[in-house]
Amino acid sequence: MPAEKEEAYKSKLTEAVQAGFIILKKGGPALDAVEASIKILEDSPLFNAGKGAVFSSEEINELDAAIMDGKTMKAGAVAGCRTIKNPITAARAVMENSAHVMLAGAGADAFAAAAGLHLVDPSYFKIEERWAQIRELKQQENRSDKIAAPNKYGTVGAVALDASGSLAAGTSTGGMLNKKYGRIGDTPVIGAGTYANHTCAVSCTGHGEFFIRFTAAHDIAALMEYKGLTLEAAAHEVLINKVTRAGGVGGIIALDALGNTVTPHSAEGMFWASVDTDGSCHVNVCNMIID
Repeated sequence: MPAEKEEAYKSKLTEAVQAGFIILKKGGPALDAVEASIKILEDSPLFNAGKGAVFSSEEINELDAAIMDGKTMKAGAVAGCRTIKNPITAARAVMENSAHVMLAGAGADAFAAAAGLHLVDPSYFKIEERWAQIRELKQQENRSDKIAAPNKYGTVGAVALDASGSLAAGTSTGGMLNKKYGRIGDTPVIGAGTYANHTCAVSCTGHGEFFIRFTAAHDIAALMEYKGLTLEAAAHEVLINKVTRAGGVGGIIALDALGNTVTPHSAEGMFWASVDTDGSCHVNVCNMIID
């Protein structure tokens, strides 16, 4: 990765994690910190969420997001959105202002409009780098006379623990590049790509179909609660011994009620940032594989 782009990732990740920390330092709830951090990443074209979302096979942007409050066990999610500037805010609105957990497609967009959320023209999400990716992939399909395998481009997420001991998790994504038939991955599926309760908060990224099949995020919490595993052991068991062995690739950020954090991944790289209670910030932008 060019040094300039690496610094751009580090800067934006630092900005996002510090935004959440400022809220927590003032005694704010974990839910607010999670939303604030994710909104910054959604507004950046660097990440596959919000502004930087990849294109589907129909050459449109379809956005997914979810958020969960570990204290109340309330959750909200949106999927297949096309006009919501910040899907994570829409997910929270579903949680707090509706009787539902997940809304999808035109219905989710209509709900966001009725809720007074910030809507944008779909052209807002069309950035040159992502457009070039889908056009190149389409050209490959035409030349080979067969459908090219969809490439996978990441997800953004955040987990937080507040002063009251409450945990929260959120995740947002544009999904898979070249996804077809309105495909929805694990991000908005509570318990698969996003989950929080009294034991831990989890946000996942990767090949969503595998995280759905193994209910990955919830499984980590269950292993901790019912088998007494540590956060590190539970995350390793789910990601490496289940998801990865089955053929899935991805990563996890997770935080437990004691403030322990883990960031295991079986992909070639995963960028993350964290902040300690004293405000010390740690940023990781590198390529590595954890066995």
